[in-house]
Amino acid sequence: MSVCNRLFSSEHIYISNQQDQIKVFEEVAQKLVEANLVTDDFLNNLVERESNYPTGLSLKPVGAQLPDIAIPHTESEFVKVTKIVPIKLVHPVKFKNMLNPSEELDVSFLFMILNKNGQAQTAILAKIMDFINAQDPTKLQEFFGYTDQAMVFEFLKTNFKEEF
Repeated sequence: MSVCNRLFSSEHIYISNQQDQIKVFEEVAQKLVEANLVTDDFLNNLVERESNYPTGLSLKPVGAQLPDIAIPHTESEFVKVTKIVPIKLVHPVKFKNMLNPSEELDVSFLFMILNKNGQAQTAILAKIMDFINAQDPTKLQEFFGYTDQAMVFEFLKTNFKEEF
């Protein structure tokens, strides 16, 4: 089974029109609860963890034209699967920078990690960064602009290949 089939699924790629971090989290968490991928406590813990340990990340070092992203996640006890849930934000949403929490970033894309195995967290994060760093910045910029779930999935299926 390919990593894409394990870590990504076409039915769990979201396009959000929300304009606030909490609203995005509420929208996606509701869908994840309905899909039985997370527990009922997932949302509260996701919000709390993001508040204490921000996940915004500037991609300017990779490509000057790339948008900022975030990689939100919470502890494994609140998730039932190991997946990456891509979320395209139609409107940039404020996230605090994980490297400099006093700085706010206008984030346009989320790679939400659902990790039932706490030990794999670092490996999943590393694979996301490997994926970003391995792409041509122009193609990556195009990917981050997609507003079609099928296009997001196809790009990931084609370009996110390595096992961990």
